[in-house]
Amino acid sequence: MAAMRNSTFDDPFYQPAEQFFPANSKIGLTFDDITLATLYSEILPRDTQLDTTLAENLQLNIPAISSDMDTVTESRMAIAMALNGGLGIIHYNMPERQQLSEVSRVKNHVHGLIQEPIQVSPEQFIGDVLAMIEQKKFAFGTFPVVDEKGKLIGLLSGHVVKPRYAKKKVSEALTPRAQVHTIAQKELGKDPIARADKFFTEHLGIHKLLVVDDKDKLCGLITLNDVEHITQERAAQFKPARDSHFRLICGAAVSATRNAFGELDKKRILEHVGALVERGVDTIAVSTAHGHTKGVGDTVKVLRDAFPKLPLIAGNVTSAAGVEFLADCGADAIKVGQGPGSICTTRMVAGVGIPQMTALYVCSRAAAKKKVSILADGGITKSGDIVKALTLSQAVICGGIFAGCNEAPGDVVEISGKLYKQYRGMGSFAAMKAGSAARYGHEKNPAQKVAPEGVEALKEACGSVDRVLAQLIGGIQSGMGYLGAKNLEQLREKARYIRVSPAGMREAAPHDVVELKTGN
Repeated sequence: MAAMRNSTFDDPFYQPAEQFFPANSKIGLTFDDITLATLYSEILPRDTQLDTTLAENLQLNIPAISSDMDTVTESRMAIAMALNGGLGIIHYNMPERQQLSEVSRVKNHVHGLIQEPIQVSPEQFIGDVLAMIEQKKFAFGTFPVVDEKGKLIGLLSGHVVKPRYAKKKVSEALTPRAQVHTIAQKELGKDPIARADKFFTEHLGIHKLLVVDDKDKLCGLITLNDVEHITQERAAQFKPARDSHFRLICGAAVSATRNAFGELDKKRILEHVGALVERGVDTIAVSTAHGHTKGVGDTVKVLRDAFPKLPLIAGNVTSAAGVEFLADCGADAIKVGQGPGSICTTRMVAGVGIPQMTALYVCSRAAAKKKVSILADGGITKSGDIVKALTLSQAVICGGIFAGCNEAPGDVVEISGKLYKQYRGMGSFAAMKAGSAARYGHEKNPAQKVAPEGVEALKEACGSVDRVLAQLIGGIQSGMGYLGAKNLEQLREKARYIRVSPAGMREAAPHDVVELKTGN
């Protein structure tokens, strides 16, 4: 039993956050300035739980969020993050209509009940259907056929959607209603996937189940592939992050948009966020470089009044006052970080910003008082940094770690035999010229003088998000095992810190060897 207790000899050296950070209040500390002390453990890494709650209606199965940067998160990245249990926040450096489309792609990706399946009418020609498939880039070719009142009259099979039948009408090629398998909406019960799974097991060779109401109007579609995906997910340790309708969760960023008179454009903000909510967005991030401002606060207030239950993320801040301000305005989760990103030059250009661990500690104390979450945004280069950040925050937001992934926007380029992807700060001149200037308080007009607060760079291609997250999750679980923390709440409670010297930092990395193969 003695081994289970903390020795009093340790206490002066390895201190909890409430003692450690005030004792080092004269200096700003970041990830490599500190290390965590190991503790007695009965926890194996594989048994740790990484789920986290950011707001009442926003839970993640892993505490990882991909940054709302235009070289990091669009629909492909958001889908990959959600499939792994995390969250992707789609950036706003694009036309509003395109952002809506990106959110729709995530929300309609392989989920259980497709509530608004793509339909065709009996009077259309097969050629029209082929053109629609080409234009919309659908990966499927089977469609329910409904009349003008939405009543189901048959199913158009992908076997007949071919160029050779282009001049035939859908009515000539469809499978009649009497031969189409359907289920009444009221029969689905509380677990539509389990009910559909039972149906597909009983009906050999059937791959699609149409859902109809009492008047035989089409109101949904369930596919065998989707059911099998979700059934497999339920057995996984880290399940995909899904909403109550089995759709992948997705976030979208917005700015404190102003009109021609320099006033907050409340109407435009509300219309756009309203459209995002209609598409099923799970959270909105009011995302700027300086979140402790009137514009951001007013935007959060407007959104909170209009959408009382919508989880709101706001930032960025590095002070307790900033956290308190945004929490009072109605934010549920607050982004902490100004200048720690690998492509961010805010601290050099503006001379402001706080090293990340100190900022997280100060902000976490205010967040606990206000009962809001904080998100560690920026500066993370390895899984050990995430473990340290999670001792003070509910989740981490990463940009550079994911920028080299296949799912990140942008093309792959080859330089001297190595593959790279473009990565740029949202404060870089190119990003601001493309539309993100509002994030940094400048005008979008490229003729207007701006002060870039980021650089354009390249990240070495690193494969899929699945691969990167597997390594990061493994590192997080390992760190929790060393601290005897079964879940993230215990990690925050148990963490003990100590300062590290430059020699200690060198000692922590591989040294005095000729490295043949990297840890990656």
